[in-house]
Amino acid sequence: MGLDSPHPLDPAEARDSLPARKATTASMQNLLAQYFANQHFATPHLENPTPEASASFDANRVHALSTTRSETRAASSEEAVAASFARLEAAFVAVAAEQAPPPASAQPGQDEWPEAARLLVSSLMQERETLREQVHALSMQLHSALDQADNDVLTPTLNRRAFLREVHRAMTDAKRYGEDACLIYLDMDSFKSINDSYGHAAGDRALIYVADTLKASVREGDAVGRIGGDEFAVLLRRADLKSSRIKAMKLEAELMMGTFEHEGLHLKTGGSFGVRAFAGQASAEAWLSEADAAMFLVKKSSR
Repeated sequence: MGLDSPHPLDPAEARDSLPARKATTASMQNLLAQYFANQHFATPHLENPTPEASASFDANRVHALSTTRSETRAASSEEAVAASFARLEAAFVAVAAEQAPPPASAQPGQDEWPEAARLLVSSLMQERETLREQVHALSMQLHSALDQADNDVLTPTLNRRAFLREVHRAMTDAKRYGEDACLIYLDMDSFKSINDSYGHAAGDRALIYVADTLKASVREGDAVGRIGGDEFAVLLRRADLKSSRIKAMKLEAELMMGTFEHEGLHLKTGGSFGVRAFAGQASAEAWLSEADAAMFLVKKSSR
């Protein structure tokens, strides 16, 4: 394409056709043509020449530079054109470099990492898995420790501390929502004679038998605890005094009718029950003591 081409070179086409190398003669002629057209009509940006500027351009003005009449002016103009063209070409190369994707070698994969880096990453991943397993093991140990802290060491019931905590919660709910709640206190009968006659292993079996019977007879949400020695307590939520006394009588009957096995022997045990309803007691310990006192009165009257 020469200077007389009726279609000036589009800036985008000029950018795409100018890689980072010397421009062709045709592209230089087009760029020179646009340069003089813009210089003549004082357009500020080469990328957006006005239609009037492109239409009014006279190619003969370029040829006039080579006449002897204006050799000095032609030399200076050529130098200016060369400098402008160099800046333009550099700008096009810079734009192309920004838009071009980085070479594949600039995006190394893990396989191209140094050996030391791959070994370090592998070591860190193994260490992470080891730490995760250790955290899981510690979590299981924590849950086990919490269970041991709340459960009785022998029977499947709460220990005294955990049971009193449940009693305190029941007192809070009773005060807030006006719910009924009762405590049943149990003292085993003939426990000492079992120990003396058959040994402590038989006494342990008797304790477990009582605990299993109590737990099997209460609802979800109630609580059973071993208060100490051969004494147990049952917390009945949402239960009034009348229904709780009936419950205590049923528990007494179940213990008397049942037996537990020890070394091929089927032994019996029973207990005395006392019942006390919640009536605004000051503390869980105070409520439990009142239930213990009620049990003592029952046991004393049966002798």
